[in-house]
Amino acid sequence: MRLRKRRRNHSNGWKVIRRCVFFFTAVCLIPVLLVLLVATDHYMRPVRHVPFNLPQMYSEENLLSEPSKTHNFSLVAKRLEMRRKHLKKVCKILGLDKPANDTLHKPNAWEFLINVKHRLVWCNVFKAASTSWMYNFNILAGYSPKFLQRSKVVPVTLARQKYPRPSLASLRKALKNSISFIIARHPFERLLSAYRDKLQFSLPHTYHRKLGKEIICKYRREKNTNPKWPTYSEFVEYLVDSVKRGDRLDMHWAPVVEFCTPCMFDIKIIAHTETLQEDQMYLINKAGLNNIIKPQWKNAGKGATMLQIEKYYSQLTRSQILQLYHIYSFNFRFDFELFNYSLSGYLELGRPDKDPSVLLAAITMKDSNANSMPQIY
Repeated sequence: MRLRKRRRNHSNGWKVIRRCVFFFTAVCLIPVLLVLLVATDHYMRPVRHVPFNLPQMYSEENLLSEPSKTHNFSLVAKRLEMRRKHLKKVCKILGLDKPANDTLHKPNAWEFLINVKHRLVWCNVFKAASTSWMYNFNILAGYSPKFLQRSKVVPVTLARQKYPRPSLASLRKALKNSISFIIARHPFERLLSAYRDKLQFSLPHTYHRKLGKEIICKYRREKNTNPKWPTYSEFVEYLVDSVKRGDRLDMHWAPVVEFCTPCMFDIKIIAHTETLQEDQMYLINKAGLNNIIKPQWKNAGKGATMLQIEKYYSQLTRSQILQLYHIYSFNFRFDFELFNYSLSGYLELGRPDKDPSVLLAAITMKDSNANSMPQIY
């Protein structure tokens, strides 16, 4: 009997010890495990990739930041030279460097501004930092910042009082001993910016307010419905039909290839809005204008560019986006090729078409020279 009691007591003692060991082990290990779980959660959780290769928004604050004293202009120069060679190469491949009488091959000097004093030549591409450089050219022309701030005259009108529209001969002469430049922007981003500025936020009693009403009247299925401006989808329908009719496009969304005919001239600097800060700094430094003008991008956009692109291009069907690229853009597509932009990231945003045949028709418009992903430089 005593032996059994001793064994029971001994067994009960070990049970108590084991329970204590398990208890303290749990108390010690559980917090450690919780810490490990929290720490590894970032890696174990499925990563939310950004699905579209969309342009990054360059805020005015970032664009206006002072250049670094250690900035390597040689790298910028190499990038700009690669763009210039790319433009020349594509112009030759597409046959856009051969003069003819059509709008693609007839040299157009009309939109260039020539500053003889500072030997600077610029083609004003609307919706591609045009407001900023119109301001800079007005400063270079002798207008004071205070005058420009108070003046109610449209900046381009002020500029043309100092910079008359050049003849082809005078432009070719100026290009020989001047720094010439053009600013490129992704065609679809530029198109959206023009729509928002000129149609969605159009001023009362203007040409574009009237145009907006005409678009609504023709393309809105449900009459007397909001918004009071054309939707982006309605605008795209209008645009595609305009190209089919052969209408002349508004200068704010006209293709650069027709507006500036860059293949007809030797443009030295091809700036991009994606690298605008560095490109402008290089340009201003090279022209010796550091004490007169500064890098900037006025009216950079209302809201983050990527968010706006997702918002507006998701209103379109995929066939509409393809039509923009292949129809409106039979000419506009040259802008993709010349300035090395891609359709990537936009088609995925479009809504699926209810009628597959419509999408198929848009796809078959694609020509044999497919636009590939651009090189990054």
